[in-house]
Amino acid sequence: MISMCEPAAVTIRPMETSDLDDVLLIEQASFPTPWKREHFLQEIHSHLSFPSVAVSHGAVIGYVCVMSLFEEAQIMDIAVAPGQRGRGVGDMLVEQAIAIAREKGAEQLVLEVRESNLAAIGLYERFGFVRYFVRKGYYEGKEDALLMEKVLR
Repeated sequence: MISMCEPAAVTIRPMETSDLDDVLLIEQASFPTPWKREHFLQEIHSHLSFPSVAVSHGAVIGYVCVMSLFEEAQIMDIAVAPGQRGRGVGDMLVEQAIAIAREKGAEQLVLEVRESNLAAIGLYERFGFVRYFVRKGYYEGKEDALLMEKVLR
């Protein structure tokens, strides 16, 4: 079990294949249709993707996968271990995504989020993301996806 931590004890670094067991546990605890190991391996090995993990006391407690292509970057996946939520780790991961997008020359950072995920929507809005489109029935044909973007220029 992962212990509680203070954000100051958290470091962000590139995701490695050795992180995937921990990443998959967080992914499965966070989403009804979780990514599989192959998805994360593709992110790690793609020259367009920049996955990172949040680590505290040697344990992976969160991650973000960012893809950047030309003027647009996208948060493909982001999650924090259930026992670590509400401690600023999500903020650190969003800050990492923004930094990567800017470093790669993106003009905007986009993402999609379940309309029911109010905590995530609030997090993104605090960082200046705005809603720009709704994909009806995107998740399992039932729940809408909100598309959000942050202009980086």
